[in-house]
Amino acid sequence: MRRRTPPPPSPLPQRDGIDPVRVRLPGEGHWATVRDHLVERLTGAGAGVVDGMLRAGLMVGADGTAVSPDAPYVPGMFVWFHREPAAEVPVPFPLEVVHRDEHIVVVDKPHFLATTPRGSHVTETALARLRRELGIPALGAAHRLDRLTAGLVLFTVRPEERGAYQTLFRDRLVRKVYEAVAPYAPGRAWPVTVRSRIVKERGTPAAFEVPGEPNAVSDIEPVEHRPDGLARYRLVPHTGQTHQLRVHMSALGVPILGDPLYPEVAPPGPAGDFRRPLQLLARELEFTDPVTGARHLLRSGRVLESWVSYARWAG
Repeated sequence: MRRRTPPPPSPLPQRDGIDPVRVRLPGEGHWATVRDHLVERLTGAGAGVVDGMLRAGLMVGADGTAVSPDAPYVPGMFVWFHREPAAEVPVPFPLEVVHRDEHIVVVDKPHFLATTPRGSHVTETALARLRRELGIPALGAAHRLDRLTAGLVLFTVRPEERGAYQTLFRDRLVRKVYEAVAPYAPGRAWPVTVRSRIVKERGTPAAFEVPGEPNAVSDIEPVEHRPDGLARYRLVPHTGQTHQLRVHMSALGVPILGDPLYPEVAPPGPAGDFRRPLQLLARELEFTDPVTGARHLLRSGRVLESWVSYARWAG
């Protein structure tokens, strides 16, 4: 099997912790110029934006030289440029570093902060923030945590080691423990292991369960409950389907407090509304470091606000 040649290093530095966009021109095509291909490919930007960036010298080739507006099309050529990100509402909560060594950084992520750039969340992400705050441009995420979920996320310092840590999560060699606040169900036998098949269709916000071979398994149990009808739950996922714990809690009839998708999709709130965060926390990560062999057991120091003061969380 023929191996693909890795792309050349980017001639452009990061900007605000964000890597430049890299485009490789197809091996075959009908375009006369690089500009013609980019206009057709970057339809969301529009011809005027592409033309303006080319005139300003903001699109460069592998040697860092600006691509001219009339540069001929070259199959396999790489082009780099920075997108101008849309304005984002700052997420006004800090990232807490709970472990850092020469190989990994583990942080305690707040609610509402995305893990990595995606969609409308670019500069206001944990990855971009950490690259800026720690001064580690090569930092990369070994896994992801939902934007609405708080808790522990592992990042790698060295790109050549990232695959080893990603493999830990892929092969389920990381023990993850979550915590949630939800209504108490006194009539149900606890603990319970939920097994179901979860599907997430592209373009839809919520995942859903369907008949078929289970692909999602979660252990769930309340660890304490209160007279006001709320309980604090311990959740241990054995698989990693999208929104798995949220779907399973809802299926049990105890949806997690603050969940805008389960059991029903709520209309999106205004930008900058940080009230009533989802009461789900990635509390623990336990694993053997694939590079150093060290055993790690890391815990989030966060407290779910509704458990401390429901009135303050609800307000």
